[in-house]
Parts: sequence; C-alpha cells; structure tokens
Amino acid sequence: MNFLPRCWSYSETSESRGGESSSSNTNGGFGKDGLLWFHDIGKYGSGEFSMAIVQANQVLEDQSQIESGPFGTFVGVYDGHGGPDTARYVCDHLFQHFQAASAEGNGVVTAETIQRAFLETERGFTSLVSENWNSRPQMATVGSCCLVGAIYQQTLFVANLGDSRVVLGKKVGNTGEIAAIQLSTEHNANIESIRWELKDLHPNDPQIVVLRHGVWRVKGIIQVSRSIGDVYLKHTKYCREPINGKFRVSEPINMPVLLATPSILTHPIHPNDSFLIFASDGLWEHLSNEKAVQIVQSHPRKGSAKRLVKAALHEAAKKREMRYSDLRNIGKKLGGFLPKAQSGD
Repeated sequence: MNFLPRCWSYSETSESRGGESSSSNTNGGFGKDGLLWFHDIGKYGSGEFSMAIVQANQVLEDQSQIESGPFGTFVGVYDGHGGPDTARYVCDHLFQHFQAASAEGNGVVTAETIQRAFLETERGFTSLVSENWNSRPQMATVGSCCLVGAIYQQTLFVANLGDSRVVLGKKVGNTGEIAAIQLSTEHNANIESIRWELKDLHPNDPQIVVLRHGVWRVKGIIQVSRSIGDVYLKHTKYCREPINGKFRVSEPINMPVLLATPSILTHPIHPNDSFLIFASDGLWEHLSNEKAVQIVQSHPRKGSAKRLVKAALHEAAKKREMRYSDLRNIGKKLGGFLPKAQSGD
C-alpha cells in the first residue's frame, strides 16, 4: 500500500514553456516509527518544511499538503472525522479551486480568493454526497476541519474551519527570545464565544449547544461548529434514514447548523518571523503554543514535526499514567489524542 502519498502530498510547481504548469512529487526522506509517519525536512520555494502524522484509527482520516509555485506557497491540514472521505476530497480539490480562483483574479491572492476555494470545495463534496446517497448514505456524516495557510507576496493568509491551529514563532527584538503568536481562530463549542455565536445564529433552538459528560457539543453531537462536509447538519434532506440514528436530530434543519465559511486572518510577514507550526487539535490538546514554539526553536529544524508529535505523545502518556512505549503500541485505539503537525520556515 502506497500509504505516505495518501496522507500527505508535496509538490513544487513551476511554469513551463507553454505557459502551463508541471508538478513533481518528492517522496524522499519519509520515515516510519510504529504508527508515526514523518518527513524530517524538505524544501519549498525559498524555505524548508517538516511533516509528521500519527495514525490514530484503523483507517487514516486525515490529510495534509504543501504546494509551492509562482503563486507562492499553500499549506493545508485536514483533520477528518467520521471517516476519510471528506479530508481526502479536500486534499484533492481545495488547492485546485484555490488555483482557479487565483487565476480568475490575474494570479492575485486575496481573502476572497481563499473563501471562494473553500465554498467551491464544500459545494463539490455536497454534490458527491448527493450522488452517492443511495449507495453510501454514511458519507453525509463524514466531515473535516480545514486549516490553510497561503503565502503570497510577503503576506500570510490563514483560513480555518474547526479547531486546528497555526502558531507563529517570532523573534523578540535582539533578545534571542521567541514569542508564540496564534494566528488562527478556532471553532469549537467548548469555547464560550463560539457557544454565543451559535446561540445568536439559532435563537429559537435551546438545544443548539448541549453539555454532555463535561464537553460542549453542537446539537449534542459534534464539537466543531464549522467544517467541510457534515452535510447531515447542513441540509434537512440528509438528516434522515438511512443514516445512523445518533446523527439524526428530531427538528427540521431550516438553516445550516454548521458553517463552511472560514475565518480568515492576514499577517504581513516580518523579518523576525522565524517559523510556523500548523497542527490539528490532537497536538494542541497536549502542548501549549509556547511549549511547541520552544521545542522547535531549541532544536535543529530537521525533524521538527516529528519532535513535536513525540512530545505530545509523551504528554498524553503521562496524563494516562502510561509509558510512551505503551502508548505507541496501542496508538490506534486512542483516536483523537494522537496528533499531527507541520512546521516550516
């Protein structure tokens, strides 16, 4: 099984003589340590990157990619849930929609460019669910968080759906210190402001957020309030049999419960900006922004992502009074506690 290219992709695109583009995939430098898959270091444009992922389920639900070319650099982390379909679809189509939207704007990248790419990807996946409704209705219950970073002419655009996160490591003057600056907005019902946002959007629904076993969930089902997919909470016609009863809500869905409109932040790149860490919530559950930045800064860049994931696994093991070696052996049983990360200069 050609596993690594399925869970992440890397390409560097350059203009050919005919004005078209050509891509080459670089799979060298990949490694495996139990359920941990990693690429210690690679080059994109004028920088370097490191990638790592832990397989947390029998079927890997997550994807990530990095693309570079005349448009700049594009990074994506897609944290799937309920199955692999949505994250795979996003990995295969979001960047294509980004390129198309950029081309329509004469190659210029804006927040609107990125938002259009997200919404086109959402429309495409919804159409796929419709096409497969009779044979694979469970696709309606599959979704993915989606974190994207796009660097264009010294400006970083960060777009996010769900609870993945990007953190900037920034040099503080001439002190040698590195500050950790979060550059993404998260959409998780355990954040109070998100619960208020949901209540404002659904003022007549007292069950829009429900506290169960100490965890806030949208409609008592899902923690994230924005995603690609999860169409059963966006369109009434998919919130019915034959999907599993645990996903069905009793009242009609008159408007989407979950949104697919990303929060977008722009950040002018400064000479003191040292590196970026893109990761799903599995990493940030166990490492603070400051700790993650300290780990990257205090070691060679090679293997940064693998180092971050291992540090998170050690923290997860300590919380469960286990040894790291034990956690590695039963990793696939721990679901959301196993992280993935990308780091780049």
